Amino acid sequence: MTSSHGANSANNDPNTVPLRPAATVMLVRDTPPRGMEVFMLQRTMQAAFARGMYVFPGGRVDDADAAAEIEPYCAGLSDADASALLQVPHGGLAYWVAAIRECFEEAGILLARRASDADFVAFDTTATTSRFNSLRTSVHDGSLSLLQLCRDEQLVLAVDQIKYVSHWITPVGEARRFDTRFFVARAPQDQSPLHDDNETIDSLWVSPDVALQRAKDGTLAMIPPTISNLEYLARFDDADDVLAAASTIGTPPPILPRLRTDLEGRVIGIIMPGDPDYER
Repeated sequence: MTSSHGANSANNDPNTVPLRPAATVMLVRDTPPRGMEVFMLQRTMQAAFARGMYVFPGGRVDDADAAAEIEPYCAGLSDADASALLQVPHGGLAYWVAAIRECFEEAGILLARRASDADFVAFDTTATTSRFNSLRTSVHDGSLSLLQLCRDEQLVLAVDQIKYVSHWITPVGEARRFDTRFFVARAPQDQSPLHDDNETIDSLWVSPDVALQRAKDGTLAMIPPTISNLEYLARFDDADDVLAAASTIGTPPPILPRLRTDLEGRVIGIIMPGDPDYER
């Protein structure tokens, strides 16, 4: 979801800006004594979308994410069931696939496992870490598809470990609009996240409460969907509780903020559903 508040030019009808499907995943872990933490990335200041903002790993759903050939490599969730949960006619599984792909590309975390294992694939040696980092680069630049990675490494995507928690739609009037599904997953124990120094320039593990306070005091810049999902995470003590609660959400209602404008049409803020002037 964009945060640029870049209004379309007078020659463009804001109602015709296409909605681009996107997926974002919140990686959580338990870190005694600090408690539960979530992984966040800072987007580059040159980004066309959410420049400089702290976000969760994620991005656009690509056509390849919806390829029928990838469904057999998705553990425990069919496209029919994923589509029913997202309330779309078909192609719902692509959001889970995109969340995994983007997380691997941006953060180096691969939410996948060997077909015969219950645990996430481990990057537990220097050689393995180096090899998967090279594979990450290839997936990122498009020279290797996620499907081919699964075939080559005998992996299945752990879509059954990724829980759907919220649905945000960029306000009408933004230059770029996204239809974004937010997910949550436990971070693999034997993988270490990173930022790519390309689309992202910083990364950190942070407790949801601390992240919210830093957003309030201006030391971590965030957009409304990020803040709202941090508020959701902050309700729970540990990753088990988050994932258990997320499993019961079902289909969350879409959240569509509106742009607040002044008398001259300049964007001066965001109006959220439930705000007194939202329906005006």
